[in-house]
Amino acid sequence: MSARQVECVPDEIGSLFLFEKLTPEQLGRLCEAGRVERYEPGAVYTEGDPATCFYVMVEGTVVLSRRVGGDEVEVNRTSQRGVYAGAMQAYLGDRVPQVYNNSLRVTEPTRFFVLPADTFADIMQDWFPMAVHLLEGLFFGAKSTQQAIGQRERLLALGSLSAGLTHELNNPAAAAVRATASLRERVGKMRRKLRVISEGAYDRETLAGLIEIQERTAEKVAKAPVLSPLEASDREDLLADWLDDHGVTEGWRIAPTFVQAGLDTDWLEQVAAAVDEETLPGAVGWLNYTVETELLMDEIQDSAARISHLVDAAKQYSQLDRAPFQVADVHELLDSTLLMLSGKLGKGIRVVKEYDRTLPRVPAYPAELNQVWTNLVDNAVAAMREADGEGTLTVRTARHDDRLLVEFGDTGPGIPAEIRDRVFDPFFTTKPVGEGTGLGLDISWRIVVNKHHGALRFESEPGDTRFQVLLPLTAPASDHPQEEPA
Repeated sequence: MSARQVECVPDEIGSLFLFEKLTPEQLGRLCEAGRVERYEPGAVYTEGDPATCFYVMVEGTVVLSRRVGGDEVEVNRTSQRGVYAGAMQAYLGDRVPQVYNNSLRVTEPTRFFVLPADTFADIMQDWFPMAVHLLEGLFFGAKSTQQAIGQRERLLALGSLSAGLTHELNNPAAAAVRATASLRERVGKMRRKLRVISEGAYDRETLAGLIEIQERTAEKVAKAPVLSPLEASDREDLLADWLDDHGVTEGWRIAPTFVQAGLDTDWLEQVAAAVDEETLPGAVGWLNYTVETELLMDEIQDSAARISHLVDAAKQYSQLDRAPFQVADVHELLDSTLLMLSGKLGKGIRVVKEYDRTLPRVPAYPAELNQVWTNLVDNAVAAMREADGEGTLTVRTARHDDRLLVEFGDTGPGIPAEIRDRVFDPFFTTKPVGEGTGLGLDISWRIVVNKHHGALRFESEPGDTRFQVLLPLTAPASDHPQEEPA
């Protein structure tokens, strides 16, 4: 936008609170180095452009705004003389990006005292050397502190997730160890039973029939139906009665194993038809070891698959083998996060997934979005645990205009009205001392808004709190997403 230069009057500049302590000589230098410009209603500068000037308003009305996602959000509107904006970090030089951090416009004819950024930096260094050193220390110290605490927040989350993952991995690993020990015992008994059978009066045809039944038994175990407790109990009674009637001892102990394998009395009749009555108990015992062996191998396979699934979820969560920026499926990210946090959720928290699977993949930083999900889930669980230890966590995805919505709802007590304006403030937390840094939502907001050009908001009332993440469906022109490798 073009501006018209007008006269710079030292006394008028000296009446602005920023310059009121300066000497006449200093005010004269300001007028020589800078200029007064008059702007008509419209834009003065735009966020992201090179920061070339420092502006101090002499008279008029200014509006400051920030880009949030695809929206321009007004952050300040004032007519107070002396307010300043623009290249306020010019004195830091190349150590920080010298771009405008917001957009400035005027709503009526407005005059500014304007200093070129390099001149502003020179005057700061020349007139206020001690103040500049203090400002530098505060600026970089605050950034370092925030990074350190942010890193601690991530480490705390990682520690919590590691504990949960260790617990989740331990269960299938322990099950596999137990099943392997039992399998070794069953195989040993099968070898002894086979020796007994081979020493008996079995002809070739009878043994061949038994081996065929053994093969078909193994196939039935692999296809065993899932029965309700009542159905399983009824079938166990039938099998136990059949075994007792045919002279098989401890039929009550064998029956549950046969039912679990999907076997019934018709199958037992086939076994009885293949051998004589005297050798039937030994044949049933031998086939019982076959069934137990197959079930134990299934248990080992399930445990190994569970471990593999957990490892895949951990890789998906950490994104260690993926590009930092890529086109990703938010449902995969959500599932991996929920799985990693399952140990922390416990039995009192019910998880409900309401996914719209038709939603497209979106350009994103997946590892950082997983950190957002972790923070939001952790806060929701903490709120419900604080209430009565139980509740429902609802994770919902949907299309919201031209953006993708991810919503985390909880049935906790809600966020009190008096603190709702502060939930995104850094270092603000309602958790007990030692349980939170107060940076979880601040970090989440930065990841969603600054890195993904999205929005993070919430709605809350007792029994229904919802945090909503809105992500663009397409990447800004400045970003270059990569397809996730197959």
